[in-house]
Amino acid sequence: MLADVIFKANDIRGIVVGDAPEWDLDGARRLGAAFVELTGADEFVLGRDMRVMGAEIVDAFADGARRAGADVVRLGLTSTDQLWYASGVTHLPGVQITASHNPAEYNGIKFCLADARPVPAEFMARLRELAPTVDLSRPVEGSLRDLDTLPGYAQRLTSLVPMRGDRRLTVVVDAGNGMAGHTAEAVLGRRNVDLVGLYLELDGSFPNHPANPLVPENLRDAQRAVVEQGADLGLVFDGDADRCFIIDERGEVVDPSVVTAMIAQAELAREPGGVVVINTITSQCVAEAIGESGRLVRSRVGHTYVKALMAEHDGIFGGEHSAHYYFRDFWGADTGMLAALHVLERVREGGPLSALTRVHDGYFRSGEINSTVADADAEQAKVAAAFAGRGEIESGDGTTIRDDAAGWWVNLRPSNTEPLLRLNVEARDPATMEALRDEVLALVRG
Repeated sequence: MLADVIFKANDIRGIVVGDAPEWDLDGARRLGAAFVELTGADEFVLGRDMRVMGAEIVDAFADGARRAGADVVRLGLTSTDQLWYASGVTHLPGVQITASHNPAEYNGIKFCLADARPVPAEFMARLRELAPTVDLSRPVEGSLRDLDTLPGYAQRLTSLVPMRGDRRLTVVVDAGNGMAGHTAEAVLGRRNVDLVGLYLELDGSFPNHPANPLVPENLRDAQRAVVEQGADLGLVFDGDADRCFIIDERGEVVDPSVVTAMIAQAELAREPGGVVVINTITSQCVAEAIGESGRLVRSRVGHTYVKALMAEHDGIFGGEHSAHYYFRDFWGADTGMLAALHVLERVREGGPLSALTRVHDGYFRSGEINSTVADADAEQAKVAAAFAGRGEIESGDGTTIRDDAAGWWVNLRPSNTEPLLRLNVEARDPATMEALRDEVLALVRG
């Protein structure tokens, strides 16, 4: 079974348990065969997170792939950025069984080509067409072997961000029962830190809170722990641990755009003139942090687009509002743990995180606000007409109206999977941000 709804723009996500599953082990077997036929892979690496049915899906996917003639390198439990690492060091395509931050009844798949390169834009549509038609009656031909990449992954990250001094830090890590519970000790144990762990036990039922740090309430436990423990900072990861939210020593969440600005400056200090890639709704504070020391390239929202532009422009670093951070020295792929190491060492060297972030955080943001609409194109056109003459209007990723001189921008973009328009607004003062937000919402919602 492979319901059409599971095929998203960049990956697969769907319900696998309960009364109404959207895909099953037969579907996983078909996806394995189709992946090999589409990519022509002779061999690939295959990892999984701790979710329900993850091990069974790995076995089914590998069976289909081996029937299509490919050799499978099975990695066992891996974070998604550990899978990117495995693809990079082996120069093989990669497949990660994960549904990231989705609820417990979901599972899914992320894909990459050799060296962690993104799959083409048309890959998911072709996979949806091909998978139901593959021939699973063929005998198993490909081999199966196991490979442990955790030590190499930890060493790679350690080598990319040297320690800056000998000050010992206290760091809270909330894994949300996700894959950071697998990787955090391996990486942070190599640092001069006292690790305060929250929910490090791998448990795909997520008994403590959902592993989705985009929802503010899922950050509360780590915020309290940072204050109670007198920690220097906190790290909150999503389910597959490729994203990381940062909390300062006061228990306040650091905006991912501010983290992007901090890391961009560090990377450009190492390589002046480099390219930094951000998405459409990343704060203007990143452009200001870069200044004349580098070049900024804007991408559509979505990791496939950011990674493609990283490759096209040989970008040194990339960041998204959703706390995905991309590094050229990590095959252009996203890794929350590497971003965390950058911030950790800035704190070790430079003092309280709140003081470091205050340098960049001069804007007020609405956060993402969703509105259900019948005709996304018509609503965007209505907003563009209302703002005519009030800023530069762009249509590359939804509709963006930007007035850099006045210090504000508005972005309204449609969801890839739902009848929604997503609104983001930023301005230098709260009154302007709120006025722009309310004006657009009044237009969209009638």
